[in-house]
Amino acid sequence: MAYDLIIKNGTIIDGTGTEGYRGDVAIEGERIVAVGEVEGRAKQEVDADGHIVTPGFVDIHTHLDAQITWDPIASSSCWHGVTSAVMGNCGVTFAPCKKEDREYLTRLMESVEDVPAKSINSGMKWDWESYGEYLGALDKLPKGINVGGLVGHCAVRLFAMGEEALENTPASVEQIEAMHDAVDEAMAGGALGFSTSRTPLHFTPDGENVPGTHATPQELKGICAALGKHRAGVVEAATAINSPDEEIIRQLIESEIGWMTDICRDTGRPITFGLAQNRQMPEAYSWTLDKVAESNKAGANINPQSTTRGIGVLFGFQNRTPFDRAPSWRALRGLSLDEKLANLRNSEYRASMVEQALSDPPPMDFSDLYLMSHSAPRYDLDPSQSLTAQAAKLNMSPAEAFIELSIADNGLALFNFPFLNPDMSAVEKMLHDPNVVLGLGDSGAHCGQIMDASLPTYFLTYWVKERGRFSLANAIHKLTGEPAALYDMKGRGVLAPGAFADINVVDFDGLKLWGPEYVHDFPAGAGRYIQKSEGYSHMFVNGELFMRDGEHAGGLNGKVLRSK
Repeated sequence: MAYDLIIKNGTIIDGTGTEGYRGDVAIEGERIVAVGEVEGRAKQEVDADGHIVTPGFVDIHTHLDAQITWDPIASSSCWHGVTSAVMGNCGVTFAPCKKEDREYLTRLMESVEDVPAKSINSGMKWDWESYGEYLGALDKLPKGINVGGLVGHCAVRLFAMGEEALENTPASVEQIEAMHDAVDEAMAGGALGFSTSRTPLHFTPDGENVPGTHATPQELKGICAALGKHRAGVVEAATAINSPDEEIIRQLIESEIGWMTDICRDTGRPITFGLAQNRQMPEAYSWTLDKVAESNKAGANINPQSTTRGIGVLFGFQNRTPFDRAPSWRALRGLSLDEKLANLRNSEYRASMVEQALSDPPPMDFSDLYLMSHSAPRYDLDPSQSLTAQAAKLNMSPAEAFIELSIADNGLALFNFPFLNPDMSAVEKMLHDPNVVLGLGDSGAHCGQIMDASLPTYFLTYWVKERGRFSLANAIHKLTGEPAALYDMKGRGVLAPGAFADINVVDFDGLKLWGPEYVHDFPAGAGRYIQKSEGYSHMFVNGELFMRDGEHAGGLNGKVLRSK
């Protein structure tokens, strides 16, 4: 029998958690037709000997809503095995939207997710109003990966309530009904669910809490009833669980998990929310896990999502440094990296930088700022890699050590400040919790601050290969079958006859993560961090070769993922 494609002789890890075995995968069109022993030939054959063959990875927490309209390969996700992505998280989306509100939602995305407004305005052709129309617009665009979206509370509230939505006052019965109807339309159009932001850390451009932050349980229940009506979709939240006071944070855990539990029971739909360890209250994540376990035993379906390492702001001469309020440091901001290095190597200029940094030091504990080399970035928060420790080793001030270490790495060294998940043992506890799913990679967001889209590669290289805390089969399941099942992505996340041919061929032994790089490749010349890897030999999306050895191979066969 002749097939379109056979991937031969690889170690098949099918995404179900089953241990790997040697075999072949045969594809016709966009579907897998055989897995295991495959007889016959194919128009195209890939020898995967010495490689693992896995389903394409599923990233459930991205903000690619605008970027996918101008960047069809969805970088940096494409460099880390991701073939399907969920957009529209944290309540911030571009639909539904009346024409007069476009500028507000653009600035809101910039304020909350650090996606440059000038890039959105020049790179995204905005020709929709309803969420279904937004997905229809995506249908027409070339895409390297599959993308689906949640409809966001901020946009829904503004669409239904007008400027009153910005006041964050309780919605009336009529306004809740209008929001329900907007989400009902979105679900009918194929939205993967509904997202909301309740965290006090998300602000509008005017410094106010984003629309929906203080929504009542009645408002949330009224909106989410639309998901129950359609018997489809996931609710995603950035929660209000944030306080330096133990009594208050325990109350917040009770109330937040409380409304989630009620909605799960009322609608039958699952809920997921971002969970990370917080420096202010380092045990709160554990209390939250306990409450989730209690609710799930009582019939809820709540899945916190967390990431594989600290969530950190990046500092370095590629973009911003902690010392930029000093004039001599700030003056470097507009220069090329080569020009910056020339100044750093100038002894007179360097001396002025050190003097200014010492006279007006930033309010930061340098023992919490960790060196990451470009060729071998570490995220495990080794105390010996802190700027304080490195400065002591070099017998220099932290500022001078920052300069010296940057020069040694040709200006590409970065320093990571993990403001969330500062304890890797807490990260490990969350990763092993049976209710936790992988998320918070934030691909497409926090362009000049954070680069966590490399979550899949780090999970495999650190927690599986280096630390041995997860079996390869279990890890692949957490990257594929588990998130695909949560979002009911039928035919995704597994290697099985009839499934879509989203497939990674990976040199697991050679899998390697490179350090983040700051580039200016967004529309209007805006800058952002990207991060690449090595080891992804072939990536297929819906049966077509998408990436090969980290380079786009020409395929743009991604689809819009819909809940129905």
